[in-house]
Amino acid sequence: MSDQRDAMLDAALTHVPFDGWTEATFTAAASDIKLSPPEARALFPRGAVDLAVAFHRRGDRALATRLAETDLTGMRFREKVTWAVKARLDAVEGHKEAVRRGATLFALPIYAADGARLVWETADTIWSGLGDTSEDLNWYTKRMTLSGVYSSTLLFWLGDLSEGHHATWAFLDRRIEDVMRFEQMKAKVRENALLKPFAEGFERLAASIKAPSPRMNDDLPGRWPPSAG
Repeated sequence: MSDQRDAMLDAALTHVPFDGWTEATFTAAASDIKLSPPEARALFPRGAVDLAVAFHRRGDRALATRLAETDLTGMRFREKVTWAVKARLDAVEGHKEAVRRGATLFALPIYAADGARLVWETADTIWSGLGDTSEDLNWYTKRMTLSGVYSSTLLFWLGDLSEGHHATWAFLDRRIEDVMRFEQMKAKVRENALLKPFAEGFERLAASIKAPSPRMNDDLPGRWPPSAG
């Protein structure tokens, strides 16, 4: 079944630049690989929306593979995060219009939750691939912050016409710098004699919040069970 899913997604990508992630694309892709409508729906119950989800997750799987195969030990941590975001966008460089059409689809209110979930999955792929071991509130805040960095960089990348996406990488560096400033501010709060008691209280509360287990209900944000999509 996974081979059929991949084949249908490959077929769909030839139609998406013209028809978007639509029923027309779904029908054409199924016809291209000679699947009947019921067979195609068995693979992608929501039609083109599930195809778009599968396309995004294919990019995450490609990123996870690159992270596992690349030695990043000589980089500072912020450089590793920057490298991973670039690698994720590089994974879909050849299908930029499909990404653009997906961004439009997941901006619709009916599919906004799907879009948010996919961006969170990308952030989790990056942090997990970089060896994040946090288990408290930091597990959530890291992914939430990176979700914002990734999604804003993606939108900038879609409109970037600079050579080698130079403008996008400069934008990404600024977003990462904003995150670093926030981390520096938190460190200063901890060192401030007046604010330290409040910071310590917050940190005790944060320590009581645990990251989700991979075995927990997949409605929870974060570690959803691996999906064929």
